[in-house]
Amino acid sequence: MFEKLFGKVSDVVYHTIGPYAAERRQFLEHCRQQGYRQHYLKQIAGVLLSAASDLHAHGGLDVDRARLEAALARLETIRAEAGFRRAASAYRRIFLRITTRWLQFIGRLRTRRTRPQPSARLLDDFARWMTEERGLSTRTVRNRRWHLGQFLAWLHRRRRPVARVTPQDLDAYLQHLHAKDLSRVTIKIHTNAIRAFLRHAERRGWRTGSLADALHGPHIYREHGLPLGPSWEEVRRLIADAGSDDPVDVRDRAMLLLFAVYGLRANEVAHLRLEDIDWEHDRLTVRRSKPGRAQIYPLVPVVGQAILRYVRDVRPRCAFRELFLKIIAPVGPMTSSSLYRMVSDRIKRLGIQTPRRGPHALRHACAGHLLAHGLSLKEIGDHLGHRSPDSTRIYAKVDLQGLRKVAAFDLGEVV
Repeated sequence: MFEKLFGKVSDVVYHTIGPYAAERRQFLEHCRQQGYRQHYLKQIAGVLLSAASDLHAHGGLDVDRARLEAALARLETIRAEAGFRRAASAYRRIFLRITTRWLQFIGRLRTRRTRPQPSARLLDDFARWMTEERGLSTRTVRNRRWHLGQFLAWLHRRRRPVARVTPQDLDAYLQHLHAKDLSRVTIKIHTNAIRAFLRHAERRGWRTGSLADALHGPHIYREHGLPLGPSWEEVRRLIADAGSDDPVDVRDRAMLLLFAVYGLRANEVAHLRLEDIDWEHDRLTVRRSKPGRAQIYPLVPVVGQAILRYVRDVRPRCAFRELFLKIIAPVGPMTSSSLYRMVSDRIKRLGIQTPRRGPHALRHACAGHLLAHGLSLKEIGDHLGHRSPDSTRIYAKVDLQGLRKVAAFDLGEVV
């Protein structure tokens, strides 16, 4: 590996004879496979050699965060004496990031034991019941577990065991949620998770009575709220803004089209794989997160062309089968959160005024656009992957009189 990075024989020898050469070489090869460029691999090699030399002289590689900080302090002193006083904070940040990843990669970084989450046993049992008995999706189980964990942590701080929870405690927790300025829908999600847990606790014998029936979250009216997505003209601006030859724009344009044309959720785009594109028959397979099934769409030409350009010209050559990957090393699949940031940042940069800025805002826009061109709620629901017609009604709360003025419908014509 060192021979590939350095042209001078003296540099190769210097890195080869240094301490822990095998461990450093192994990590550098891993970074190369992750898509790091040559100049950054050289920087990594230099930091690792400095760290390895210091750690070898002060007890070896089995270190914790405190010993790593001590090694950094010694190296900073040497650099200061050598006249490298500028960019000290940048060096500190780079050193800790690289050495931490290296030691984690080779399994030599000792970490503090994390304190167990309050009522972890109850959370585990509830999650297991949701998975094995109810058959709920991993996403739903994870979300409910998180919301319930907030409630149990709140009880823990008040020294209130589950067996002694009263209706007054539930009212106090609802007031606590309202004080955080959460929306009615968010509070409703909290209460649904808590109610399901309380019923589970009663079945398990962890408490008596029927407290679950006493928990009433905020009522969500059928006409509550308005569509929170941008207008279709703003969607066109958003996609046009990603029309350059920059690799990030090429990738983002393909993802934006999937959000706008098909109304996909963030995790559905993040989970798309190379084999989900059937180029021979112009089909796109989407694994729906909520119904837990696959849905096949015709591949709209403008979307297919955008994906093809990304795969052919931009997508890193690597072993990952996920369709959309990070452009900058370390190469890896895009996540739902990174997709949210991408859409949100682009909407904000263009000055588009919309209460929500994530991928779901484009899902709203897709539903409204479909309704504007005369599709029925059933057709829109099928397109969005809804199981319940009520979900489609929420997306389609629009000014029908105004929408009748929109021109001829073609979802593909968004650019």
